[in-house]
Amino acid sequence: MTLRSNPWVSVLYAGGLLAVFLGERVAVAGTERLVLSGLGLTLVGLAVAWRGGRVARASGDWRVLERWLLGLFLVGGLGLALYFLRPGGKGSLAGVLGALFPALLATTLLPLVLVELAAAAMARAPVLQLGRVRAALYSGLGLAFALVFAFSATYVATQADVSWDLAYFRTARPGAATRLLTRRLPEPVRVTLFFPPANDVRQALEQYFRELARESGYLEVEVLDQAVARARAKELGVGENGSVVFSRGARHERLKVPLELERARTQLQRLDEDVYRRLRVVSRPRRVLYLTAGQGERGLQPQAATALEKARPGLSQLEEWLRVLNVEVRTLGMAEGLGTEVPRDAAVVAVVGPERDFSPEAFAALRRYVERGGRLWLALEPDGPGLEPLLEPLGLKLLRVPLANELRHLRMSHQLSDRGNLVTASFSSHASVGTLASLGSDAAIVFAGAAALEPVPPLPKGVTQDVSVRAPSETFQDSHPDFTPDPGEPRGAWPLVVAVQKAGVSGASPARVVVMGDSDVMTDTGPRSYGNPYLLMDTVLWLLGEEELAGVLSNEEDVPLQHTRRQDVVWFYSAVFLAPALVLGAGFLVTRRRRRWRER
Repeated sequence: MTLRSNPWVSVLYAGGLLAVFLGERVAVAGTERLVLSGLGLTLVGLAVAWRGGRVARASGDWRVLERWLLGLFLVGGLGLALYFLRPGGKGSLAGVLGALFPALLATTLLPLVLVELAAAAMARAPVLQLGRVRAALYSGLGLAFALVFAFSATYVATQADVSWDLAYFRTARPGAATRLLTRRLPEPVRVTLFFPPANDVRQALEQYFRELARESGYLEVEVLDQAVARARAKELGVGENGSVVFSRGARHERLKVPLELERARTQLQRLDEDVYRRLRVVSRPRRVLYLTAGQGERGLQPQAATALEKARPGLSQLEEWLRVLNVEVRTLGMAEGLGTEVPRDAAVVAVVGPERDFSPEAFAALRRYVERGGRLWLALEPDGPGLEPLLEPLGLKLLRVPLANELRHLRMSHQLSDRGNLVTASFSSHASVGTLASLGSDAAIVFAGAAALEPVPPLPKGVTQDVSVRAPSETFQDSHPDFTPDPGEPRGAWPLVVAVQKAGVSGASPARVVVMGDSDVMTDTGPRSYGNPYLLMDTVLWLLGEEELAGVLSNEEDVPLQHTRRQDVVWFYSAVFLAPALVLGAGFLVTRRRRRWRER
């Protein structure tokens, strides 16, 4: 008796497996689970019996096909039996059976689908092409075995917990800023390394400090073993190996470094920054930078969003960079004396993104601070106050119109508003941007929502100005905030940062002021891969009168790749759909060419 293909037997079998899955994995324990699992096992049993009957009635090649399908059914049934027979708990037998039953089910379902599709294509053919069915069976088994291997390899890798770090690694070398600081050490500084002999971390540190010591005879380096030089270690407060001590007189600064190279890897990559910070601490006095408060200025911590205003990022990253320079950040409000007198220990006073004007008393205190040779840092916003009482004596004016550029901007949200993120590498030769000028286009700066500054001639007596940073020449004033150049909106290389020096009163030293047309350039949202950090560091050093120490810190730390949400979506769908589609397309083309070759 000749039987034809009947896919409903396999559909019944698959339905039984689905019911068992719902009963065991989805349904709530109790009657619902028993009903679904019992129904599933019944359907699987009926499908196996039905398939066995078809094997008995079939003949020829159709009998061979039915035997293959019955064999797949029995493999799946064995998987179900292993699932219900596996013991509870986390023993080895439970783990083996728990991994084996899904492998058997995958080995059943994938070949079953491909065999049924191949047989359905020949349902009305006078003769069954058994070779096509065999090829479909082998393809399904190959896919199932590959899937089982992939899951097994992933499981083994997860359990073994073995990883290989193939990232590039090199200990940071002394950077330009650290070399300059070493050359200008006012007194001898001794660096003592406590590490055991034949230690990889010791060798890396010793190479770094030997190279740095060539810059100045004031830097002395000694390498000791704490277990041997116990008296020296006790004198410096070191209880074990793995410490680097910077000493000048009675002042000591310690740097802890792990003894194992793998653990110390990240710290060695940013070693130059840690050394620079501790050298400044032991060789330079601590300075104080005051951030004004009370007029809606940006603070160290971000400001939470309200119903009417969006969140404003903070200045915590700036505080971290200032800590490297041995500069302490404090708040200066009316309670701290802003309305009467700026504190005498203020090395710099910074006004960052105020939303309201200062009181007349605060303006008067800041003006007196500048007149006696103070250092003032103003970072303003287009929608904020113009601070005319402070800018007019400096010969400056803030144009409260946001700037935009349709050609040179940083894409962050991939919207039209990105045109307000100006990107510029137009620097002067002023000392407040010395590092940026030396790096050129490799250290472009991003200004998000900036306004232009305008020098007001004639300059007041004793005032000199330098436009240290300009916008690209095609930047336009966006009078109608639509980020599109309209007729009547002028273009130009607008001044974004101006450094001002003003002669002091009654023999006081000259005052130094830096005015920026944007405060976002100082916040935590500023991109670190651009030149924004160098702008802030050079500005602070110039205001402190230490512009000769400006330079680049060496950093070999790997920078993580960051994607926008849109880029993540593109990568996800490319991996899920595009890559398999390319593989299938290549297979289709190869198969088609092979078929044509055979026909010829």
